[in-house]
Amino acid sequence: MIFKLTPAAILLGLALRSTACAGDHLHARDGHAHQHLESREYPQVPLTPPYRPLVWGDLNVIHTTDTHGWLLGHQKTSWAEPYYSGDLGDFSSFVTHMKQIALHKDVDLLLIDSGDLHDGTGLSDGYPPGDVDAHESNKFIKRLPYDLMTIGNHELYGYADTYDMYTNFVPHLAGRYLTSNVNITVFNSDGKPESVPVGNRYTKFTTRKGRRITSLGVIFDFTGNDVNTTVQAVGDMVKEQWFVEAIAEEPDAFVLIGHMPVSNDSWPTVVNAVRAVHPLTPILIFGGHTHIRDCTQYDGRSMGIESGRYMETIGAKLGADLDAAKHNRDNITFTRRYLDQNRVTYEYHTRTSNRSFDTDHGRSITRGLEELAARFNLSYLYGTAQQDYTLSYNPYPSNGSLVSLFIEDAVPYALAINNTRDSIPNIIIIDSWALRFDLLKGSFTKNDQLTIMPYQDSFLYIANVTSGIANQLLPAMNKPAAIQQRKRDETQAVFSSHEIDDTQDSAWLEEIDDRPGAGGQASFGYVTRDSCPDADNADDTLHTLLPNYDVPFYVGSIPPNVTADTPIDVVFLNFLGKEIIGILNSLQKDKTYTMHDVSSYSPTLASDILGLYAQGMWN
Repeated sequence: MIFKLTPAAILLGLALRSTACAGDHLHARDGHAHQHLESREYPQVPLTPPYRPLVWGDLNVIHTTDTHGWLLGHQKTSWAEPYYSGDLGDFSSFVTHMKQIALHKDVDLLLIDSGDLHDGTGLSDGYPPGDVDAHESNKFIKRLPYDLMTIGNHELYGYADTYDMYTNFVPHLAGRYLTSNVNITVFNSDGKPESVPVGNRYTKFTTRKGRRITSLGVIFDFTGNDVNTTVQAVGDMVKEQWFVEAIAEEPDAFVLIGHMPVSNDSWPTVVNAVRAVHPLTPILIFGGHTHIRDCTQYDGRSMGIESGRYMETIGAKLGADLDAAKHNRDNITFTRRYLDQNRVTYEYHTRTSNRSFDTDHGRSITRGLEELAARFNLSYLYGTAQQDYTLSYNPYPSNGSLVSLFIEDAVPYALAINNTRDSIPNIIIIDSWALRFDLLKGSFTKNDQLTIMPYQDSFLYIANVTSGIANQLLPAMNKPAAIQQRKRDETQAVFSSHEIDDTQDSAWLEEIDDRPGAGGQASFGYVTRDSCPDADNADDTLHTLLPNYDVPFYVGSIPPNVTADTPIDVVFLNFLGKEIIGILNSLQKDKTYTMHDVSSYSPTLASDILGLYAQGMWN
């Protein structure tokens, strides 16, 4: 079985162009530090440290992607959350130390992000009415010295979010926020609408060590973007004249970033276009979107990595020996590492301690994030969960499955509140991938509610569908052909923590348990096998695999115990209307259903469900 686990950042052997930013001086935390800062300084449970130093090259990169607002890290104690307990302030201090190490080694180090800053926690989504998603949380990301950033699909679902990035975030990067195939329509100086790139199409720059870099920022062929935004297909982008001109001059390396998986997507289209002009120039790719740790080599002189999700992983591409690749056709030696995002990891690799690790700048970021959490009232308590409910660590259906809890208990409970149709039998159908994270034991707060189900989708219904027909809907919707068509049409999915290749047997699991330090010594966490050399040794910390179970794409509430000819309500999330109508019309011929048969079922939104349930059942 092949497990690809989701991280939030990867140290990639590339390079850094500047010294530590002003005010980023190293100081130990004093005894008057904020109480929460002190508690975060020492993890509440012992963590296994990395088992080997990083391997530096002449061009090095620290990579983040799909952070989705997880800027205060993972604060629960259920495994493997403590391994991802660092916050953005800790990460900032880590970057400062790594930049100083790069200066000492006289090598380059770059800091890169591959998109999806929006939609994920209360820090990004807990804003008051009238504000814009992630506007406040993104102010803290701007305080890190990113060399290159690009756009993700979650920056494109709402025009207000895209426009906020265009006006308030992109200018801060001064030409280094790259959107090679994404435009936004704005009013020009003459007051007329004009489609323009959200950021820059490409950039060329020189590193501190004098290496000439050409960079582009590409998103996959996304079709779910809002009106007045445009995503060009990757295959069409590489035919544009600006693209031809951008790659015409040979740099020392192409550093390509994008919100696009490094495996099984369109990166080969971009690589092949570059290779047609520069067959030997080193290419380093930093992807995202699928929330996994992954690595691919497209040829002997290129490598692409993906660094997970949710500030769980820091990606490090350390050890790109570009100088040795000059004036020859030899393969390039690349190294990569997937780092668990916590202070133990950071202090190990920077050779610091709790007293010497923190920077003033990092501490101020942590304080600012805590103040934002307080301003958004993210600690508001709905109730207390007595156990963990997980998306994939427990089978569905089961008592430990979050999907079971949500669709079988929470949704029926919440939708029945003040609902005049409560007495009418129903079946409720949702897309299970709308649930974005586990519900873990302990306090269930406003932040947890927004983290697990941030989408404000409404519930609709079709009345008087006979139970016999209604009960055929879910099996029809879960047919493989129907699911694949939906994925192609929407080009969007919330990916689980693991990807499993069922063609493998248990031999690999036995093999990884034999690694030094694995087995009983190692704690639960990510265990990765990617497609690059030394595939089993890219994880920075040794772990034991957590279990993983498949969940159907669509799930439903427990069917009512009525006869097949009993009329019931079919209740569903608003974006499923057309699909359900099409399947209803294929299952029977007595009535032709249209959207005119669809009505609002409840004013309760999907994002409110768990809070209402916790208030009613967990107090």
